[in-house]
Amino acid sequence: MALIVQKYGGTSVGTPERIQAVADRVIRWVQQGNQVVVVVSAMSGETNRLVGLINAIDPDGSAREKDVILATGEQVTIGLLAMALEKNGQPARSYTGNQARIITDAAHTKARIRNIDDQAIHADLALGRVVVVAGFQGVDSGGNITTLGRGGSDTTGVALAVALRADECQIYTDVDGVYTTDPRVEPKARHIPRLTLEEMLEMASQGSKVLQIRSVEFAYKYDMPIRVLSSFDEVDNAKSTLVTREEEVMEEVMVRGIAFNRDEAQLTIAGVPDQPGVAFRILGPIAEANIEVDMIVQNIGSDGLTDFTFTVNRGDYRRAQKLLQATADAIGAESCEGNTGIAKVSIVGAGMRSHAGVASRMFSALASVGINIHMISTSEIKVSVVVDEKYLELAVRELHAAFGLGDEGGGA
Repeated sequence: MALIVQKYGGTSVGTPERIQAVADRVIRWVQQGNQVVVVVSAMSGETNRLVGLINAIDPDGSAREKDVILATGEQVTIGLLAMALEKNGQPARSYTGNQARIITDAAHTKARIRNIDDQAIHADLALGRVVVVAGFQGVDSGGNITTLGRGGSDTTGVALAVALRADECQIYTDVDGVYTTDPRVEPKARHIPRLTLEEMLEMASQGSKVLQIRSVEFAYKYDMPIRVLSSFDEVDNAKSTLVTREEEVMEEVMVRGIAFNRDEAQLTIAGVPDQPGVAFRILGPIAEANIEVDMIVQNIGSDGLTDFTFTVNRGDYRRAQKLLQATADAIGAESCEGNTGIAKVSIVGAGMRSHAGVASRMFSALASVGINIHMISTSEIKVSVVVDEKYLELAVRELHAAFGLGDEGGGA
């Protein structure tokens, strides 16, 4: 008997008919002798509706109250799915984040999971029930409802799989796995049947929307296999991408995929004192505001001054800009400027460790179509560049072709 955690996204449970289809699929897994825990998102469009209601009252209102409102979307879905299962003769029990004892920190709207008490869930599983858990939410040590941020249901699914010591975490979505890039941008994108957790972590962190980065971090840390499937396939497990720690990358494959992120914004503080501690004075207030910084570039100092540039999520741009302007005034910087018209494009592949010239090949491909690079960041298995947003799709298609990702077995 295997213990499987399945997570279904908003489009997978977007209508009563879709919820019934999920119930039918879950029952088939149970009939095969598996214990099943299901994590669900809010129905498609529901979270946006709730955000709209919040913004109509006060977009800058209490983060605690925002979480109270946002958490209701998943509560509807767990009740409906549990009802659908029981209607078809399968015992089920729904759990909110609080009832599942998903304990988080107190960072409202961006909470992080600290602990999960798995005893009650295991007890229900032992009684033959399917346990249906609300994704995206938890509760802090003070009993306040918290949410995990956009895509947080993936994180809930993987964290539960780890806590329950599941055999596999299955992420059901509207695509049948991970592709070499987004097929909506490059129609020649190819399905990838297997990826390493390290590659998936890089792809998620660089903008791939298939899996939320924090869910992959959980899986990587605790060695939890993730399988990405489509909830719209008629045949269970017909096509999927298995993401594991095991590396089965052919030595000649350099690049596995192209990730990109449109939600980037760039901030530059110019003419700051080139002295120890200046980076902390600039980024310290940003970190205290719980704003994540991505790429950072500090120019070589001249005449005792330097320029400092970094990127943040576009949703955090206004807050970061205000904080940076205050810092600029405090340290006497020459100027503080921002740019929201940028995007990030990344090439990712574990095979890059053993191949030289990958970055230069990337830069040559972009130069051949007249795309200028603003910033560069690298790791062992990734090269990222910031370009003007208007050139994003051209950059993705050019790099996809340059590394042969549209060819059978590509990535050369």
